[in-house]
Amino acid sequence: MKAITLKNFGGVENFELVEVDDPKLKDNEVLVKIKATTFNPIDYQMRQGSTESKLLKSPILGREFSGEIMQLGKNINTFDIGDKVSAYVGSLGSNGTYAELISAPAELLAKTPSQLTFAEATAIPMVGMTALQCFNRLAIPKEKPIFISGGAGGVGTVLIKLLIANGNTNIYTTAGNDESIHHLKSLGVNSNNIINYKNQDIVKVLSNKVGSFEYIIDLVGGNMSETCAELIDIFGTYVDITFLATVKAKETLFDKATQIINVANYAPTLKENSENLEYYGKMLKELFNKIEKDIISPTAIKTVGSLSVETVKKAHQLMENNQTKGKKLVMTV
Repeated sequence: MKAITLKNFGGVENFELVEVDDPKLKDNEVLVKIKATTFNPIDYQMRQGSTESKLLKSPILGREFSGEIMQLGKNINTFDIGDKVSAYVGSLGSNGTYAELISAPAELLAKTPSQLTFAEATAIPMVGMTALQCFNRLAIPKEKPIFISGGAGGVGTVLIKLLIANGNTNIYTTAGNDESIHHLKSLGVNSNNIINYKNQDIVKVLSNKVGSFEYIIDLVGGNMSETCAELIDIFGTYVDITFLATVKAKETLFDKATQIINVANYAPTLKENSENLEYYGKMLKELFNKIEKDIISPTAIKTVGSLSVETVKKAHQLMENNQTKGKKLVMTV
């Protein structure tokens, strides 16, 4: 099969298109012809050799896909050949998803709703599971104000829809352009609760509007983590999905005795057993069910190109330069 591999850690020049052996199918796995895959910030962090690179088990990056089942392991009776499926595979598949084929444990997969294209379906697992984990682990009282940094992105979009569907409408968030502001309004966020971080002082504006927040979900990290730390109340709850909080932010959070909730999709894989693997398939089925019931919407996407080094380079550069404009970047295969 064709695949994009990473020769060395570093820049995008380390990607190359090669022919590699097709995956070997295990008894508890299915072989899938990948139709589409997405790009996530963890991809370029792995490419750079940062701490996330410890998760790599293959020189082929990519962690989620949609496609069609080509072959079944002898223990599989929950799927059929030809089924359209999607999955967040992380490092549990035979290889990453910048490739034509992948074999993966059947517990990770969910059948794709008929109304979704392959490109739309592949954009759901990672952001959807992250958002659903935030939602499930917090259980925020409906009357409490919530601050979400970077709410217009993929995770923020799903999370805001989940919160609003649950009755949590007192949501404050940030945006940096008219497109993102319009998108947030379309989700149901009050226009007065959207702060343009490019021309407004977030801390000053929100301190005047709300004071401090008992619940903050940081989807951005970096300098924004310091803003979140300033805004959070004593004994408040700070949700971190990036692991990019600065030293200054961590000091402030510690001083305020903040409860920190770390959200990492790969956590269940640290104990490899079938029950933990089923977590992924069950979460994805729940997300697809919510899409079918119109509780949440498919993530906004941008198709960058087909399977090629040029597509991968372009996508990584767009992510690193923060030019995705809140859309999941998709590569067709």
